[in-house]
Amino acid sequence: MTDLTGRIAVITGAGSGIGRSTALLLARHGARVHAADLHAASAEAVAAEIAGAGGRAAAHALDVADPEAVEALAASVFAVDGRVDVLHNNAGIGHAGNVEATTVEDWQRVIGVNLLGVAYGVQAFVPRMLEQGAPASVINTASQAGLVPAAKMAPYCASKYGVVGLSEALNAELSGRGIHVSAICPGIIDTPIVANGIMRGDVAALHAKAVRFYARRGASPDEVAEAVLRTVERHTMIVPVPRRQVTAPYLLHRLSPRLIQPLARNMERILSRG
Repeated sequence: MTDLTGRIAVITGAGSGIGRSTALLLARHGARVHAADLHAASAEAVAAEIAGAGGRAAAHALDVADPEAVEALAASVFAVDGRVDVLHNNAGIGHAGNVEATTVEDWQRVIGVNLLGVAYGVQAFVPRMLEQGAPASVINTASQAGLVPAAKMAPYCASKYGVVGLSEALNAELSGRGIHVSAICPGIIDTPIVANGIMRGDVAALHAKAVRFYARRGASPDEVAEAVLRTVERHTMIVPVPRRQVTAPYLLHRLSPRLIQPLARNMERILSRG
């Protein structure tokens, strides 16, 4: 039972899905939560839910792809609370499509939110966290697609592989200074990321089936939130979740990138089962 009483947590993408579940769970364990989301009303709803259950939370509207906005959030949080013990860089968007149907703007948006949004969070918060003189955790939401490839998901895979590499490099740099960095790598999770994602080319015709597939086969975001909580306590660097979905393909890819290619090519067939 991790006791987070007196701890300060900042969660991006906290208005829905994994971010919402994590915000609620950390608050139940005693943390004061700063819930940030692109949609102010969603962040406010989560903060109100936490307050209604007797917890402490503040809501913030935030576009993680705007470095000045992320810097302003960090300045605001530290001005109010003076510290951050858990930073969960979680905000992200989905994308799938044939490369010839994918646009330059798609690449820019996916990389800008999923990878640079994490980098901006690190740049805004970590220097301040180093100065507070106490151990802290940075947990970045990557994906199974940051551990194994998937056809027609090149921008998304690039962004999530980047998050995994960024997290490993930062952990090597910062763990000796008291800040442990982890990458949470969710598999198929029942969140709005597919419904709200960008789909191009052949894959666009499967959008409705993909939404149904994730709703029917996806694990609860609460399961990912539990993994985040465990990671705060145990400082695991790469966290596949659920293990029953992610561990086998991850290990197969580590054994031989070539062996995973047939699975990587089957994304459309898997989604068509929706």
